[in-house]
Amino acid sequence: MKTIFYIIIGALIGLVGAGIIWFVAMPPRGEAVLLIPTPSAGMLTIYISGAVAKPGVYSLPSDSRVNAAIIAAGGFVPGADQELINLAAPLKDGEQIDVPGIVDSGHINAGRVNINTATLAELDALPGIGLTTAQAIVDYRIQIGTFQYIQDLLNVPGIGPSTFDKIKNFITVEP
Repeated sequence: MKTIFYIIIGALIGLVGAGIIWFVAMPPRGEAVLLIPTPSAGMLTIYISGAVAKPGVYSLPSDSRVNAAIIAAGGFVPGADQELINLAAPLKDGEQIDVPGIVDSGHINAGRVNINTATLAELDALPGIGLTTAQAIVDYRIQIGTFQYIQDLLNVPGIGPSTFDKIKNFITVEP
């Protein structure tokens, strides 16, 4: 009886093994699925200059608009004439965008605030400068005199290197 039992067990193991081999060796049914990568948008390169925080050359997706270029360049500086720029216009590869600045009584030059002639409100509009620091700049001009270099702002109480770094691209001492 034991022998018959071993023969049946052996036959079952053989059948299971043959089934596994047949299943693994069987050619695939149907057609293979071909995965096609989604097309990626190309890039374009533009040059943005004028009254933006960081003028320069930028690479943007090919479907970008002027607004994306302005954002990439750090946004408008105080005195930028935003009305002359169509933010919705599509960009073209190799295009130059020049953001004009408003010239108002000599206070703003090419999108930059003249720290020797700027009003309290114009100074307050600079990034990182509040009314207290703006007043300190005006007080410094009254007590010490005009600034020869923009770096002279570091002599004004309340303006340290980090504040200066925030505003250096937005200011001038030239007429």
